[in-house]
Amino acid sequence: MYAFTSPFADPAGSPIRELFKYLSEPGMISFAGGYPASDLFDGEGLAAAQARAFAQPTRCLQYGPTDGLAELKAQLVALMASRGAPCAAQELLVTTGSQQGLDLLLRVMVAPGDVVVTEQPAYPATLQALRLQQATIVTAPVDADGLDVGHLSAQLREERIVAPKLLYTVPTFANPTGATLSRERRIALLKLAVEYRFVIVEDDPYGDLRFAGEAVPSLLALTPEVPGSRDWVVHFSSLSKIVAPGLRIGWTIAPPEIARRCVIAKQTVDLCSVPWTQAVAAEYLANGALSRHLPEITDAYRRKCEAMCNALRERLGSAIQFHAPQGGMFVWARLSARKTSELLPHAIAQKVLFVPGKAFYANDAANTDDAAESSLRLSFAAPAVDAIDEGVARLARAMAASASQTA
Repeated sequence: MYAFTSPFADPAGSPIRELFKYLSEPGMISFAGGYPASDLFDGEGLAAAQARAFAQPTRCLQYGPTDGLAELKAQLVALMASRGAPCAAQELLVTTGSQQGLDLLLRVMVAPGDVVVTEQPAYPATLQALRLQQATIVTAPVDADGLDVGHLSAQLREERIVAPKLLYTVPTFANPTGATLSRERRIALLKLAVEYRFVIVEDDPYGDLRFAGEAVPSLLALTPEVPGSRDWVVHFSSLSKIVAPGLRIGWTIAPPEIARRCVIAKQTVDLCSVPWTQAVAAEYLANGALSRHLPEITDAYRRKCEAMCNALRERLGSAIQFHAPQGGMFVWARLSARKTSELLPHAIAQKVLFVPGKAFYANDAANTDDAAESSLRLSFAAPAVDAIDEGVARLARAMAASASQTA
């Protein structure tokens, strides 16, 4: 009846958001969504920041600059400097969440058919955005230490990957695997970007959520060690996981020619991100509230991660394998002898949710890939510690029910 554009003729929705209909069921414990813990939001600090912001109501209620309020950009520049990745204001664009940053970048850089490399498994919203942009998605494998840069190098050298435009990675506490790319691999990846002239898209929403191990500099922070690599890195970050997703504050740091085009693309999308929440975020950061509150978040996530890993070991034993992350929000696990798509209905019946691994795979090989069929993502961030233990107990019961059905 309607003449939709080709990408929207028969679009697929988010496989994770398809699970959200079950969240309203009484007593459901969810390990599915990548939601931060709402009880850890600094409501008092944000309320005080909002009061200070609204002392100047015009800046909250009027349109703002497309690239972001100057006072927020100044705070974000300072935040990036504290992370070891200094940048100039003209390189930084405030976005409505970092997902908008990806959308803008794809608009200005990726034409239908252009090759974009992603990790596999990868964040589903990125895969969805690439499909709608009609990119050619090529995957590179990951292991417990993140993107296998040696394998990627061989793919490029042997021309199994030809003329990539972008490479998308979540190098620190990746979604979904929780893995962190080593410093050595980061340097090697930057060298590949310079050699093969592709843009590394570094998505870093979780980097501040480290609760164990030694910090690793971002790819952006490491560019001074690889001559010319600063021209080939676009960095996304966000306040969604470390302050509150309802603010919808993200930012893009890009070479000036890319940043300028993203600003023009944003003008046609929303004119500007919400000045009110930008002003609140600026006041919150200027007050030092984030640095004071962040240890409370990371300590809570450490306890929740330990609770989940201990419960998985105690209740599921050899039926499940996983690597405990050193930060972030996710445990990526693999079942020894079961398909997670078959397990999910039994889990829902036991009132516990997880995301089957196939949701994070880019291509049709996921239908036959054993890892895709047997993997699952578990988020420990939102549930309370006692709910985590109960949720894993329910998962164990679901596995028993599934096994008895197929026996």
